[in-house]
Amino acid sequence: MNIQKITKNNVEVAHVTADEKIITDVQSALDLMMTVNYQTGIKNIALSKNLIAEDFFILSSGLAGEILQKFINYKFRIAIYGDYTKYTSKPLKDFIYESNNGRDIFFCENLEQALNKLSKI
Repeated sequence: MNIQKITKNNVEVAHVTADEKIITDVQSALDLMMTVNYQTGIKNIALSKNLIAEDFFILSSGLAGEILQKFINYKFRIAIYGDYTKYTSKPLKDFIYESNNGRDIFFCENLEQALNKLSKI
């Protein structure tokens, strides 16, 4: 796992990259948050959706809710970027829409859009 600090609009974002899935369950999400916080002190995280287990995007699994609740509880903000066009689930599309209208969780098309969302306080 690599963590790159990116500053945009005077807001620091930790861009996380890796060769394998990073978030596969609640514990791995907590590990990611604590690693990023320990290494950088940053609570804004941008990462590719490819680094997250596919079950996350099946809302009925409950994984997304459990993981994102941890991000909220620990006052982290996250932007997950990638191609969401393959998903046809209306609940997922609604969830993405509602999240993108909030302040802490974003689903974006690319890294630049993720950085833009996280750099607005």
